[in-house]
Amino acid sequence: MFENLSDKLQNALQKLKGKGKLTEKDIDLAMKEVKMSLLEADVNYKVVKTFIGNVKERSLGSEVMDSLTPGQQVVKIVHEELVKIMGQGESRLKFNQNDVTYFMMSGLQGAGKTTATGKLAKKLKKDGKRPLLVACDIYRPAAIKQLEVVGESVGVPVFQMGDKTSPVTIAKEAMKHAMKHGHDVVIIDTAGRLHIDESLMEELVQIKQTVNPEEILLVLDAMTGQDAVKVAETFNQYLDVTGVILTKVDGDARGGAALSIRNVVDKPIKFLSVGEKMDQLEPFYPDRMASRILGMGDVLSIIEKAQSAFDEKQAVELQKKLKKQEFNLEDFLSQLQQMKNMGPLDELLEMIPGLSGNKKLKGLKVDEKELVFTEAIIQSMTKKERQNPTIINGSRRKRIAAGSGTSVQRVNQLLKQYDEMKKMMKKFSSMEKTMGKKKGLGGMGRFKMPF
Repeated sequence: MFENLSDKLQNALQKLKGKGKLTEKDIDLAMKEVKMSLLEADVNYKVVKTFIGNVKERSLGSEVMDSLTPGQQVVKIVHEELVKIMGQGESRLKFNQNDVTYFMMSGLQGAGKTTATGKLAKKLKKDGKRPLLVACDIYRPAAIKQLEVVGESVGVPVFQMGDKTSPVTIAKEAMKHAMKHGHDVVIIDTAGRLHIDESLMEELVQIKQTVNPEEILLVLDAMTGQDAVKVAETFNQYLDVTGVILTKVDGDARGGAALSIRNVVDKPIKFLSVGEKMDQLEPFYPDRMASRILGMGDVLSIIEKAQSAFDEKQAVELQKKLKKQEFNLEDFLSQLQQMKNMGPLDELLEMIPGLSGNKKLKGLKVDEKELVFTEAIIQSMTKKERQNPTIINGSRRKRIAAGSGTSVQRVNQLLKQYDEMKKMMKKFSSMEKTMGKKKGLGGMGRFKMPF
């Protein structure tokens, strides 16, 4: 989402890093580039004006001018101000500790509301909750069926009464159903419209009054930029939303909505929908996002993804192998399959400090379809070849290619990927000690990285 903005901001600030002393003119030129970068990313003009003003004022102060590394201090200030406009910390969901918790999903048609509803349900189920989905969109053709399909895919039941009953009545009956069947969280998928109208808002207000939800989550399409912010303003006026879920952030969104909503509407972004799969819903951390935008990496997110995707016992065994330089192609296949659960490799690379700005690594992806060929190639090798790939010469490559039904080119490509993976694993391994010492990691520091 922030790729273009990230490149431009890093380029603008890079010019300051090499200077031993900064002048007001240096800062003015850099801030001009930063301002243009933000505006091109469709960030709200008032937000940009305030941001630039704050950064410039602080950059002209003693913390920069008297510093031995003034360029680094400016980057630090930019980071802090980015965090400030996106929100100071993670905004967690609120739960009713004494009764059923109700979440109300709202938004316009086409924003991905129903899919986001399913993703949220899956996340809550994984966290030990017993969610119930409620189909209150009786207007859009096949909306109820879509929610049922989504519910089935995440293993969460759906309460529906067809499209002839009013959404307010459906919500009332869903409350009774949830209590009777022991559900502790109810997620209401409300109707959207192609545009905001009075009847839509009135219906949403009535549902809100009926269920008194702990959270009213507004689902916004990040691709719509400032239009998303305008939609947020209108929904907030009627409903007083508690948070935002930004969808389609894995597309060509320029990032303007993410950088503007908190400042304009004063409501936090709670989640980002980062892909099409039902487990691709991530909490939004302003500080981590700011670090990624500025090319500083996102170590904490890597740790959390690793904890979720890898078996800790297996991770410890692999770590021992790495230290002894025993990481082989069988391990390589296992790691590829598990890393797939962590998300696209290019996204992981963006989170690694020092690698996020490496242009050579841009565009590097692990195609899931390639795993089929990878498995066939590895299984066509002898045990000795899998354990020691360095012995695979030209004739062996031809035999492996024939045995796997692939080509020598594919075998060569796999061996090259294996070498690149080994290098990256070493990078992760060397970072482990640093991660464990970072302030705020708590128990995470004791988790063994699966590399």
